[in-house]
Amino acid sequence: MDPEGLALLLPPATLAALAESWLREDCPGLNHMALVTGAASSQAVLWAKSPGVLAGRPFFDAIFAQVNCQVSWFLPKGSKLVPVAKVAEVRGPAHCLLLGERVALNMLARCSGVASAAAAAVETARGTGWAGHVAGTRKTTPGFRLVEKYGLLVGGAASHRYDLGGLVMVKDNHVVAAGGVEKAVRGARQAADFSLKVELECSSLQEAAEAAEAGADLVLLDNFRPEELHPTAAALKARFPNVGVEASGGITLDSLPQFCGPHIDVISLGMLTQAAPALDFSLKLFAKGATPVPYAHRP
Repeated sequence: MDPEGLALLLPPATLAALAESWLREDCPGLNHMALVTGAASSQAVLWAKSPGVLAGRPFFDAIFAQVNCQVSWFLPKGSKLVPVAKVAEVRGPAHCLLLGERVALNMLARCSGVASAAAAAVETARGTGWAGHVAGTRKTTPGFRLVEKYGLLVGGAASHRYDLGGLVMVKDNHVVAAGGVEKAVRGARQAADFSLKVELECSSLQEAAEAAEAGADLVLLDNFRPEELHPTAAALKARFPNVGVEASGGITLDSLPQFCGPHIDVISLGMLTQAAPALDFSLKLFAKGATPVPYAHRP
């Protein structure tokens, strides 16, 4: 999917509400430094200080729009960053610009980190010749899910279900509560009706076959070692060729190639959102008429 078009997925009212909540969290009371910086018109340059994939522009724009600042971008969404890259310029009253600075940088660093991890995972998987879906999971930061799911998409990965309503996923605890695989899947199938898919988390071929027999659209082979995963997936596909197979559980960028195989449709990695290192950005003010100097070149 074209990164430039992904911003269309984000409702403007949702962006504004998120930006407002983040700014309120960072400054719920008096902004003492506003008296120091004043309201003079100012300019600042956004520098990328680490390599990776640029993601989060719509959220960055929304944050600065809340504080009456304007952003001009020099790089498109999804750009591969090479330090030290001049990414954008922000203009507005000094106290407003600095009020939005840390919130905007925190968001951009995190979103770009997720996009960078997602891009690395997709590249690794494609390098094996595998054509399935690399996906994130619902292991996201509370209050920050939309940003992290957006970062996955910019990086080229699938976002997986956005929330509990995006897919009826029957996990091990649901099976226990329902009284067995068949009861759990049939109940989920009835709840899902025609509009949602049903997936069951399985720990064995027997469970996976029972789930498929009961009407599951997908099965999640969770925490399988590669040497167990591929024979199990092959046996299941031989009986139920239309059932999707997802592999998940402790998969890392290093181990990802071992999980790619002809009978695996989706590989989901919680580390894309839970363990992705944030990228490093810097926002530096410069005087009117002066030429902005890259951060790394400052004395």
